[in-house]
Amino acid sequence: MLIPKPVRHEPQPGSFELARDTPLAYDPALERVADLLRAQLTPATGCRFPDGPGGIALALDPALGEEAYRLSVTADGVRITGGDGAGAFYGVQSLRQLLPPRVYRRATVKHDPWLVPCAEIEDRPRFGWRGCLLDVARHFLPKDDVLRLIDLLALHKLNVLHLHLTDDQGWRIEIRRYPLLTEVGSWRRESSPGWNAEGDGRPHGGYYTQEDLREIVAFAADRHITVIPEIDLPGHTQAAIAAYPWLGNTGEQLAVRTRWGVGVHVMNPGDEALDFFRHVLDEVVELFPSPLVSVGGDECPKDEWKTGAVARARMAELGLRNEDELQSWIIRQFSAHLAAHGRRLLGWDEILEGGLAPDATVVSWRDHHGAVKAARAGHDVVTAAARSVYFDYRQSADPAEPIPVGTVLPLEEVYAFEPVPAELSGTAAAARVLGSQCGLWTEAMDSSRVVDYQAFPRMSAFAETVWSGAGRNFAEFAERLALHLRRLDALGVEYRRPSGPLPWQTRPGVRGRPVEMADYLAGVAEDTGNIR
Repeated sequence: MLIPKPVRHEPQPGSFELARDTPLAYDPALERVADLLRAQLTPATGCRFPDGPGGIALALDPALGEEAYRLSVTADGVRITGGDGAGAFYGVQSLRQLLPPRVYRRATVKHDPWLVPCAEIEDRPRFGWRGCLLDVARHFLPKDDVLRLIDLLALHKLNVLHLHLTDDQGWRIEIRRYPLLTEVGSWRRESSPGWNAEGDGRPHGGYYTQEDLREIVAFAADRHITVIPEIDLPGHTQAAIAAYPWLGNTGEQLAVRTRWGVGVHVMNPGDEALDFFRHVLDEVVELFPSPLVSVGGDECPKDEWKTGAVARARMAELGLRNEDELQSWIIRQFSAHLAAHGRRLLGWDEILEGGLAPDATVVSWRDHHGAVKAARAGHDVVTAAARSVYFDYRQSADPAEPIPVGTVLPLEEVYAFEPVPAELSGTAAAARVLGSQCGLWTEAMDSSRVVDYQAFPRMSAFAETVWSGAGRNFAEFAERLALHLRRLDALGVEYRRPSGPLPWQTRPGVRGRPVEMADYLAGVAEDTGNIR
């Protein structure tokens, strides 16, 4: 019934009825959780949940542990006990799932009565890092759409939003010291509607003001989600170089990149360029309180460094043997700068090449080899194997799928993903695996509707892989997913109906949107929210 599946769920006879004036009592430390309970349940139910004993109670018991909760529903009331605020919040999410799916609607629904089935639930996450990367650089997603996605992450008990803010194709964060980053770098002339297609001739752009980002961070924090910013360095910097050409290696006036893939234009390793990005990070850490800040470090072509005067001089000065060591030196400069702010560096597994910065955390995306190497060297790792959890990959081999990216990644393969590499299983190094994150890379996702289609219900499957224990069963998950899709329907999520045969697909009343691919694509074409 619940997704992700709890550690223990014992249904009991009977139910508790929510009435218009069902009272809500809560520990003072859980006032914000109580506010969110009202915000999430009142619109559909019409229940006001005034302060008082005798109905729903929110309590704390640190002995349960971080993010853990206990949910008890009897005929006399509901009690949610969290090991901390996050645990209490997750208990509220499970309470919502015990109610009929229409509770997720944002308007009062005639449903008499609202009954919560009696149950005893105990739950805790398997991993402390349950994340999703959202790429807003390739295609900008308006602030309200980001907030909507955060709510969907919270529904699934995910707790990290890795926000990819900069790339060759766009710069999306306001940096007040360097206004051209958004005046120039946030817009590109056109986009490619496919990996190798000609440009569409339609300008695309947008960026988040610092106030926007503060709102996103606060909204996520209320839902116990940490937003981790990514300023991709030293590669993936063409949008910044387009704004400030002296950041590059040739001095050439570039445009913001319009094609996908990896651009060859990267930052130079001179003092001025390093200071520029240090100043950028100074503003980033003021906006994002996360303990980690990502500098990317991935896919950095070294061609310009092999011939550039600044790069050659830097390598000679430092006695570096090759360009991999130069990249490692650059990453270490930013790691030290973040450390001075009390933050730690996060980077993709390419930062292992040439030597890893002290205290760096590695996101391993090229299968598991980076995770194994980093964990054995004593570094924390997050697994994000592209072949298993990149949701830009197509969901079937059907030629009617949207723009085909990568290999086929169906729902059941996402569910089968194991975050801990087999090479680390049973070793002390396995404790270095903080968890995992899925990826929403948006080269082929130009609106929130397409993000919905690519993300769900695969994100529902991923949420269970990182929350629940290793002994998962896909057939049993598919049974629960039938009801969960109705929740997504109520929320207006335009998910992809899973391919069969699954045991619930022939049951009446279970529907997925879009029903037909052609109808979906027609709807995307008419989407007035597409700002490209």
